[in-house]
Amino acid sequence: MTDEYFMQDAIRQAVKAYEADEVPVGAVVVREGAVIARAWNQVELLKDATAHAEMIALTAAEAAVGDWRLTGCTLYVTKEPCPMCAGALVHCRIDRVVFGADDPKGGAAGGAMNLLQFPTLNHACDITSGVMEPDCRSLLQTFFKEKRKPSNGIEQ
Repeated sequence: MTDEYFMQDAIRQAVKAYEADEVPVGAVVVREGAVIARAWNQVELLKDATAHAEMIALTAAEAAVGDWRLTGCTLYVTKEPCPMCAGALVHCRIDRVVFGADDPKGGAAGGAMNLLQFPTLNHACDITSGVMEPDCRSLLQTFFKEKRKPSNGIEQ
């Protein structure tokens, strides 16, 4: 299985978020070549600022393996993780983070900062960026473009 294969699964999760009027971010956790958790942003649905796709996927993956340590796992996510999610990824010891669209303003995997490889933390994640980036970015851009349209349909 390739990074693109698993990112397509994350994109399917992001589409679920889009359809639920959530910021379209999707995530999957893979261990030994198999998906063990899938999630999409549910901040609005759950009224929970921590309900990012990555956080929900991590909780599901921890339940699947029966431990909070997710060594041997890779997270695929359509957008570069924020600082909250990056901190959780380091703490649960994810081996690798693969993302599509970068976030130069708020990303914590090399965009605005790099918490995934912060030198004083007790764990560092390998990072692969830009996987299926045009598809991941397009979904986000379309979502926010629609959000900016006034009710009369004329873009501002």
